[in-house]
Amino acid sequence: MSATGVVEAASARGAPAGPWWWSRRRSMLLDVGLAVASSAECAAEGVGFARDAGIPTLLGVVLGVVVGSTLVLRRRWAIAVVLISIAVTPAEMGLLLGVVGLYTLAASEVPRRITAVLAGMAGSGTLIITMIRFQEDIKKDGWEPGLWVVPLVSVVMALGMTAPPVLLGLYVRARRRLVESLRERADGLERELSLLADRAEERAEWARNEERTRIAREMHDVVAHRVSLMVVHAAALQAVALKDPEKASKNAALVGDMGRQALTELRQMLGVLRSEDGQRPGAAAAAPAAPEERRVPLAAVAVAATAAAQASAAERDSDDLGGPTLAELEALVGQSRAAGMTVELSVEGEERGYAARVEQTAYRVVQEALTNVHKHAPGASARVRLAHRPDEIAVLVENGPSERGAADAGLPSGGNGLVGMRERVSTLGGGFVSGPTEAGGFRVSAVIPDRTGEESAAPAEAPAEEFEDVERARSA
Repeated sequence: MSATGVVEAASARGAPAGPWWWSRRRSMLLDVGLAVASSAECAAEGVGFARDAGIPTLLGVVLGVVVGSTLVLRRRWAIAVVLISIAVTPAEMGLLLGVVGLYTLAASEVPRRITAVLAGMAGSGTLIITMIRFQEDIKKDGWEPGLWVVPLVSVVMALGMTAPPVLLGLYVRARRRLVESLRERADGLERELSLLADRAEERAEWARNEERTRIAREMHDVVAHRVSLMVVHAAALQAVALKDPEKASKNAALVGDMGRQALTELRQMLGVLRSEDGQRPGAAAAAPAAPEERRVPLAAVAVAATAAAQASAAERDSDDLGGPTLAELEALVGQSRAAGMTVELSVEGEERGYAARVEQTAYRVVQEALTNVHKHAPGASARVRLAHRPDEIAVLVENGPSERGAADAGLPSGGNGLVGMRERVSTLGGGFVSGPTEAGGFRVSAVIPDRTGEESAAPAEAPAEEFEDVERARSA
């Protein structure tokens, strides 16, 4: 740090660093030049001082050179330079020394009260010396001006020698502080933008992972249920192919229907994914703009934030495009009945419309629960209960133990069904509970809130005790 309060990195501006206390060589050359000029001025003024003081001329010249050369220390010891200029004021030398010293002092980081005191001392010294010398010159010339002339001239001289350098130094100091403040603010903004860019990238990556998880969950729900029914019908077809050709033909037709339905749902899902890609115009434009984004941090932040927002919006919108509803629940149960399972469906409360995502989630929970019954409890009976409430819907699927002697379907299980159901329900802020029953069966229950649907005028009755465990889970 220099005496003027400047903290500069010479390499940042391309200027070589100077020796000792100078931050740059250019500053050193400027101070040396000012010191030489001040030494020459003080040496010339030292001749008159030596004549008036009655000392050898050489001594006066040497004193002037020493006093003037102290200006080279102005950036290191600004206060000392100003004190020296005040000390030699009675000798009427050091005009450049005093002016430059006051400017450097005002522009430095020295407290303002010290600057004000030293400037007052310098101005007072100049005022006193000017009044004395002016009166002596008037007496020599025999001129008799008014009483106001001497004080006026003295005040003007004192202010002219003190006020301009001090005011200029204060202005430079304030401007330097403003520039440093703006630079710090710009650095802070750049760090903040970099942090925002990192967060936006993390959010975009999170959105992409969520999208992959959602797609995998949809694929699992669509394929697993249909293929499970196809395997069950195929096993039944194999068992009755020779004994009952008519029933075998019926089972073969059901297998074909299941396959066509699975393909239809897969085509719908792929169509939604393609439409999502087509609705993202920023994805195509992001590639050619990559070089510019690396140069401009703000552009990188905007692109990353836009990608995250588009991914989140696409995830929300894609769930509302197509998909099963509660109106298709009867058909879903009928498919399991056609596969030989005894399924009881009961609906409680006044039927009403819910948000598309709520109905899809409830449908998928029932679908996956019935698929698990086909996989893990062949021959078991199942019970599906649906309870309508003013602002939520409750679903319960419970099956009994597997019948002895029932042939295992031999369907593989990846353990993702229950995880997918829990993720679906939790995403909507609902509660999900699953586990074995005391009778040896299995129970899946979920309560899904509907925050977007209209509340019905008459509240539905509370569901049976089977949903109490879900209520306790949600309250916890």
